[in-house]
Amino acid sequence: MRVRDLLAPGAPRLRLLAAEEELDRQVSGVMTTDLQDPGRYLHGGELVLTGMLWRTVPADSERFVRTLAAGGAVALAAGEAEVGPVPEDLVEACRRHRMPLLAVPDDIAFGTVTEFIGRQVSADRAADLAALVDRHRLLVSAAGGGGLDAVLDLLGGDLDLDCWVLTPTAAVIAGPADRLSAQDRDQLVRAHLAAQRQRRRPPHRVRLAAGSYSLLPAPVSAEREAPLADWVLAVAGDVTEWTAKRQQLAENLARLVAAERHRRDEGRRLRRRLADEVLALLRRDADPAEISRTLYASSAMAARYEGPEPKSQAEEGSWLVLSAEGTGLPEGTVRAVLEEALGGANDRALVAGTGTGAVVVLPVLEGPVPADALRELLAPLEAGLGSEGRITLGVSAPASGAGGLRGALEEARHARRIAASRVGRVCVAGPEELASHVLLLAAVPDEVRRAFRSRLLDKVIAYDIEHQADLVRTLEAFLRSDGSWTRCAAQLHVHVNTLRYRIGRIEELTGRDLSRLEDRVDFYLALELA
Repeated sequence: MRVRDLLAPGAPRLRLLAAEEELDRQVSGVMTTDLQDPGRYLHGGELVLTGMLWRTVPADSERFVRTLAAGGAVALAAGEAEVGPVPEDLVEACRRHRMPLLAVPDDIAFGTVTEFIGRQVSADRAADLAALVDRHRLLVSAAGGGGLDAVLDLLGGDLDLDCWVLTPTAAVIAGPADRLSAQDRDQLVRAHLAAQRQRRRPPHRVRLAAGSYSLLPAPVSAEREAPLADWVLAVAGDVTEWTAKRQQLAENLARLVAAERHRRDEGRRLRRRLADEVLALLRRDADPAEISRTLYASSAMAARYEGPEPKSQAEEGSWLVLSAEGTGLPEGTVRAVLEEALGGANDRALVAGTGTGAVVVLPVLEGPVPADALRELLAPLEAGLGSEGRITLGVSAPASGAGGLRGALEEARHARRIAASRVGRVCVAGPEELASHVLLLAAVPDEVRRAFRSRLLDKVIAYDIEHQADLVRTLEAFLRSDGSWTRCAAQLHVHVNTLRYRIGRIEELTGRDLSRLEDRVDFYLALELA
């Protein structure tokens, strides 16, 4: 139980006189004493009941409270039956030492208080539950989704211990979500990420308006260096003030959370392979029917949870593509973070890894995801990014069916470049911020894009392969130089006559005239599509 439980309805009628901010301390037992120096009899975690017979002068109060604080007592309850109202010097001493002080009215017996606490506190029960959690770890590892909730419900019911498992973006994986506001979750996650970045030793204590909390990281393994993607166990109260048995309970619970995270990651392996396959197909400009088959497999997996017809989603539904990149972060971090942020309970997002970045293909079931919503979702991660760390993310407009995904990927990549040009730890840009040929190219069907690119570049590419002529690179440099012969030759480190020969060969192969603006625009767009 906590000290504040002594002030709850149904508890003995005690009055709080000092240290309201420390009411979340855990009470493990009761000690009744009127000794001037009871320190040698304290073991830590006790509520001390006293009739104040040890007090003869005001200075005694400071000495008595200092002894209690040094001995680990969590609160002092002073009876008013013998010496009358609690003196102000005792109140001030408790304030200085942050010791909760409760007044016991003269009509409330100490035995009543002791009996109430005895019913609420059982260190042996905590030890039994610690063993139960330890044994239950293997069961949860093999169970379905509800394992953690079952354990946290057990702890809440038997020990009045509120616990939550949170993602780095402040989503609740398990625990009583209605007892922790969104603002408190955000602050807890930010405190956790900041402590991880500073490599502070857990548990991390955080004080919010609602009370004190202890944060215990739950990394999947010691080898994985991706704290931005790890879950965190948030426990109501200050774990460092608990008895050794209850602290062991919290440590076992953190290990159980890590095991559950590992189980979920193992279950995502197939979806990761599907995501990587979709990205590979998009990169090599595969036939939309081939992409659709992979999307169908992905939707079929999601149908186990939601029940929509997967084939219609894969062939006719709308999809968003997100392109993300991490700076100053270990490889795989951005992918893991986006899996947690966008996967949710139904795991509908396909998140492909690209080293320090990621590409996400996300079905649009309830309307497109605005960039502002993603920015707000990822905002807590800022606390875990160092001075060089950044995450930039671009969002495409909804693409219709598999045939539009290639264009959506390009659109997302261009949007990410816009995000990367901004100042900030987490930056997101959406399709509404693109105002160039990118939007036009993204809307063109894949088969039209392939045909256009092929007509302009296939012969040039084939000539390069056969003769090692470097015509494609020359064409790119010529267009970047706005058709200036001298600037282009200098950039390529060749003579102007050599440049004129190469451009003439390109015009001969394609039947185009690079002195005409229209043909230059066509070549530029073809190179963009490539």
